[in-house]
Amino acid sequence: MDIREFAKNYFNLVSNHDYESCLKLKSDDIVSIEAQPGETQVSKGIDQVRQKNAWWEENFEVHSINSTGPFPNGNQFTIVFEMDTTFKPEGKRETMKEVALYTVENDKIVEEKFFYDYV
Repeated sequence: MDIREFAKNYFNLVSNHDYESCLKLKSDDIVSIEAQPGETQVSKGIDQVRQKNAWWEENFEVHSINSTGPFPNGNQFTIVFEMDTTFKPEGKRETMKEVALYTVENDKIVEEKFFYDYV
């Protein structure tokens, strides 16, 4: 599948919050890299990505999310997210911008990297 077509399909799934279908487009051996203040969190394999997603859903209340993109280049594409969330354990609400970089091989996402800035 052409990277533009793949990226548009993935973007539409994300925009519609169809995260289960998004998981089906990820390789079983995916590497997911989160940039966090002071450290980098790496998840390897689809099961760890599922666990990371479950942690996110348990710990964050999402008030709004706006996605733009996708922006393809070679076998990669980016999506820009702007989110208004509350971290439930602390009750802390914040706005965050995030750029997600996805690498695709054989019609599966093999790596995802997240870059973010708290506004």
